[in-house]
Amino acid sequence: MARSQPVAVVRRWLAETWPLAQAAAAATVAWVIALRLAGHADPFFAPIAAVVALNFAQGERGRSAVRLVLGTCVGIVVGELTLVLLAGGWGSLALATFVALVVAQALGANRLMRVQAAAGAILAVAVADGEAGTARLTDALIGAGVALVFTQVLFSPEPVALVRRAETAALGGMADILRMAAETVEHGTQAEAQREGLTRRMHGAREQLDEVGRAGPASARIASHSLIWRHERPTAARMNEEAGRIELLGVSCLMLIRTLVSTDPPRHSRLAHEVRELADALTDLATGLGDLHGRQRAVDRAFAVARRAAGEHAWPQMTLEAVAASVRFVCFDIMMFAGVAPQDAKAAVEQGAGEPRATAPPRDLHLLSLPRRLLDEHRHRP
Repeated sequence: MARSQPVAVVRRWLAETWPLAQAAAAATVAWVIALRLAGHADPFFAPIAAVVALNFAQGERGRSAVRLVLGTCVGIVVGELTLVLLAGGWGSLALATFVALVVAQALGANRLMRVQAAAGAILAVAVADGEAGTARLTDALIGAGVALVFTQVLFSPEPVALVRRAETAALGGMADILRMAAETVEHGTQAEAQREGLTRRMHGAREQLDEVGRAGPASARIASHSLIWRHERPTAARMNEEAGRIELLGVSCLMLIRTLVSTDPPRHSRLAHEVRELADALTDLATGLGDLHGRQRAVDRAFAVARRAAGEHAWPQMTLEAVAASVRFVCFDIMMFAGVAPQDAKAAVEQGAGEPRATAPPRDLHLLSLPRRLLDEHRHRP
């Protein structure tokens, strides 16, 4: 345990540093291309455009690169036209900045794109010494091109893995919070400090769910736009739907925790046991997202909890009935996330009946394993 924590810190540091290394490499490549191939004497716009385009999270860099470079191009064009008409000076700088912001806003740009347009105009006028030229626009396009090669070809993130990482973190975090909640209610009013820690963890879980919400659409965009991951478009579409289900599951878990810590002490041991079972179901999902058997284990655990919660006299008190409703919501969302048919999940939760079955997860088609998977499919084809 003592050794695993430093390893986790190193891995997190490497994960955070790797995009920075990519940005530095892209800036260097863009500068060399503009200097050596394009023959520009001072190609500062090329590395700036490359770094700005890569300064976003994985899955969002391609689209953001296009938007921000568009803003840069608007600013440069406005700045160059201002130099042609008015030459340099503070008046030209003010006018170019204002016009660039107006044009970017007219194009429907967001705040970052408007700022980039203004920055492009300012740099075009401030460093031009009153001389107009097309070199700066060419440099910006070179930087944008290098950034797109980095994001869409060389270092394009694998869509399924992008969502899987976010889902694993969110499910594991929710499982830990449920276990903490079970321990909190068992200690009763003597665990005030633990309740505060639970509140902080709930805020962290909300951030993890937001990350899942961003990763789902990002994976679909990567599969649609990246040259090397276009074959994963159907899988990415399913992953996007799955990410939406995990958000609902997270909301149900947070509602259960909020209701649980507000209940009266009677039957807390019973509630703690059920909550731990749900935490184990989430752990099964987190460790077996790409495994049908892991999903089925989670479904079986949730079904067992739902069947007990659906008992006629299981929750006689009003506060416990509220907890029971929250428990059923979590059970239902676990089953839905694992691919159980909606009508089967509803029957299992409301009546404790049926035999809910998970469905196979979206296929994780890595390029290296694709030939082997195609061979396996050919062998099993009638």
